[in-house]
Amino acid sequence: MAQREARSGHQGTVDRSEGFGERLLGLLLDRAHEMPPQLIAPLIAEEVAKVGGRDVSILLQDYAQLMLVPLPGRGLMVGEPQSIGDSDAGAAFLRASAVEVSQAGGVRMYLPLLDGSDQVGVMALTLDTVDDDDRRLLRRLAGLVADMLVTKHSYTDQFFWARRREPMSLAAEIQWSLLPPLAMTVPQVGVAGILEPAYDIAGDSFDYALNDNLLHVAVVDAMGHALDAATMATVAIGAYRHARRASIDLAEIYAFMDRAISKQFGPDHFTTAQMMRLDVTTGHLQWVNAGHPAPLLIRDNRVVRRLESPTTLPVGFGGEQPRISEQMLQRGDRVLCFTDGVIEEHGPGRVQFGEEKLIRSVNRIGEAGERPRGVVRWLSHTLKEARGGVTSDDATLFLIEWRGGAADHLAVLD
Repeated sequence: MAQREARSGHQGTVDRSEGFGERLLGLLLDRAHEMPPQLIAPLIAEEVAKVGGRDVSILLQDYAQLMLVPLPGRGLMVGEPQSIGDSDAGAAFLRASAVEVSQAGGVRMYLPLLDGSDQVGVMALTLDTVDDDDRRLLRRLAGLVADMLVTKHSYTDQFFWARRREPMSLAAEIQWSLLPPLAMTVPQVGVAGILEPAYDIAGDSFDYALNDNLLHVAVVDAMGHALDAATMATVAIGAYRHARRASIDLAEIYAFMDRAISKQFGPDHFTTAQMMRLDVTTGHLQWVNAGHPAPLLIRDNRVVRRLESPTTLPVGFGGEQPRISEQMLQRGDRVLCFTDGVIEEHGPGRVQFGEEKLIRSVNRIGEAGERPRGVVRWLSHTLKEARGGVTSDDATLFLIEWRGGAADHLAVLD
């Protein structure tokens, strides 16, 4: 009763006193806007110490999505990289939920660092004991830490250095700077993408945006290799974003991209592309396929068919206005887009990998319950292993999972 009265303006005043949790998180918020990147680590370590935590590590995903690598910094414990696929830290990362491991000296906690719904990495720390108040406070602290890392990464190279486990080509450097977050999850829809070879990618790229109830997606594959391909992919994605933000339809987006590539690079250059729009409230999917392999429709954890569409020339070749294909998705459906490098790579013995092997690999995932990021990561690495660990051409996977429903409840305070 007293609490209800405190919240009612005519019966009493709202309690604005600062509790322990607010002081702890507020200190981070108050200092974040002018915090130099190199001081993030010691501040995080100090904050964790205030709740009785110790041995703090910040683990960031490497570019190949294989390992979680420790971020060096004063006050942080810098250990060995942790496998994403086979470690407690990796489990927290892929599931986007905390993992607790009992140890002789207490409880080791692994908390996903979520910026929005993209997993930046994992924060690990040890407590003597853990209760629900600790879990709630540390989950919120991890969210603030993730936001700080994402905000500050544009001001420094330190986070890039930590994530690199081998030299990166100039073309790959350009492509990684072009990409949106590798994954996004909201109640109605989730997406995730992965590119190989991570440190030498050139012509493949993808982009997406969620504008109100419309999810926009593009996957491109520029001809050629190295810097020329990266430059063409940059123009293609830039043209796509420019046209998308002008709120024109898919056919007009295709025409705009086509003119941009043709004007910049001439008639002998092209980029294959897949452009999609998904109404996340109804499941109505539209797409234009300009030279890509047909996407796969996955229902009940199995590929049910290819999403075939009328032939459209790659952008840059001056194709006619494309016909827009349509499909009504069912809740839980997934759509897998991929570039030709995924299926045209030759495995041991020089046998082409092929689409049927890709489909069999998708079906093997079964009912594992993997989130989209886990699915594309597992698929990409499985395919790479099947071809002897070699990726001679760019190979990109992009997965859309439609869930339906609404998100309005997230804007209502309980």
